[in-house]
Amino acid sequence: MKHGTWTKAAWACGLLVLAGTAFAQSYPAKPVRLIVPFPADGYTLMMVVSSFVTNPALYPNLPFDPLKDFTPVSLLTSAPLVLVVHPSLPVKSVRELVALAKARPGELNYAAAGNGAGGHLAMELFKGMAGINMVTIIYKGGAQAVTDVIGGQVQLTVNNPIVVLPHVKSGRLRALAVTSAQRLAAAPELPTIAESGVPGFEASLWYGVVTPPGLPAPLVGRLNTELLKALQHPDTRERLALDGVRIIGSTPEQFGEHLRHESVKWTKVVRDARIKLE
Repeated sequence: MKHGTWTKAAWACGLLVLAGTAFAQSYPAKPVRLIVPFPADGYTLMMVVSSFVTNPALYPNLPFDPLKDFTPVSLLTSAPLVLVVHPSLPVKSVRELVALAKARPGELNYAAAGNGAGGHLAMELFKGMAGINMVTIIYKGGAQAVTDVIGGQVQLTVNNPIVVLPHVKSGRLRALAVTSAQRLAAAPELPTIAESGVPGFEASLWYGVVTPPGLPAPLVGRLNTELLKALQHPDTRERLALDGVRIIGSTPEQFGEHLRHESVKWTKVVRDARIKLE
């Protein structure tokens, strides 16, 4: 992959870029710099998010291939979304929501915080796996989507735990489940969607690190080791836990498999739901 293509990829993704000097036997010989969001000269690491593998399905003309043009280093963290409804909706579980949606096909509506965004795709996956039909209301951002669910203009949404859980505690929203495969440490009473009547469902927002292609395996391994050490720092673990984030810290091989799995999964969701970005 040419340097120009790598630069375009970094810019197109709007990714965090970590830059330093070229790798040598003594790397790292000096501190690295975190530059947001512009690509820097020299050797580059990129922090990528879930949209890294969903964007090719949404933007067919991207100048890069996330599976071929990058070297995976580590899947760092994963975070769930929380499925919430307006308290007036007569459901207190995912099973009851699915039953209501099947009894009233096309009558329920949900707020999606951005066309093609993580919450939008998660709800389309939910609809498909549960076999239900709900109307999608697209918002430009999560704040207005949540506000309209609180106000009763829209009946349900999925959003970040930090955003919705305070409203759940105040009684303005009712939480039904989390979208991840594991329960949320900050709200362990909430079941997962998978254990609430939709087996196999999982949709999480994740962060990982990739490099340009062709980096020697020993250097990839060194980067992986240092990233995993950073994830185990007490301050890092405490801050991530407060944000409802689960630390993963995978091997390069595991992250590569994760990228391939996510690409297939979400490409199918985009196509089945006929999501198009205007």
